[in-house]
Amino acid sequence: MARAMTIARAAEQAGVGVETIRFYERRGLIEQPLRPSGGGYRHYERETVERIRFIRQAQELGFSLCEIAELLALKTDPNADCSDVRMQAVAKRQDVDGKIAQLEDIRSALDVLIARCPGGGDLSACTIMDAISERPTMNTAPHLDDAASRTQLVRTIFGIDGMHCVGCARTVEALLGAEPGVGEASVSFERREVSVSFDKGITSVGRLREAAAKAGYHISESGL
Repeated sequence: MARAMTIARAAEQAGVGVETIRFYERRGLIEQPLRPSGGGYRHYERETVERIRFIRQAQELGFSLCEIAELLALKTDPNADCSDVRMQAVAKRQDVDGKIAQLEDIRSALDVLIARCPGGGDLSACTIMDAISERPTMNTAPHLDDAASRTQLVRTIFGIDGMHCVGCARTVEALLGAEPGVGEASVSFERREVSVSFDKGITSVGRLREAAAKAGYHISESGL
């Protein structure tokens, strides 16, 4: 007969911390051994260690503690069928697929933000900070790829004042490019002008002028 273990030894064998075992006990996932009548440490059996390992491995597969409790109940149910466990696994895989799709959407959104980030200049023009602040900067970008949206895009060249260096030009480029409805913004520091393609159904020259003014730049009347 295998020798019973203290909680510290059981934790070591299961590859978890002592507090993890106590947490599982509080959640009812494992039973807490009775304290010996003569005093001393509680003794844990090998089966408890195996149960703890099962719980940890199920957690690593993405199962919640409630779902693990259901799996443990199936494990001890003489009437349970393998199909019951398979249903649990299929449901978890579907859940994982949903999370993967959500993460891929997040990655795509980050790719757009990173591509449009000027990499320097005034922080007020930072597209990434705007997105984190829940400012509607990139939300319309996917729609601009649609043929219907492209037909509404107009390109206009404006003069712009207030730039002192190439970094300022990149800041203006990012600032305007992050505005809803803007397909592309290209700034020339040498010519002191900005070329903007935007959807007139979503934004306007007035809004673009306001966005530039917030960062200290002025879009002139030329080209309007």
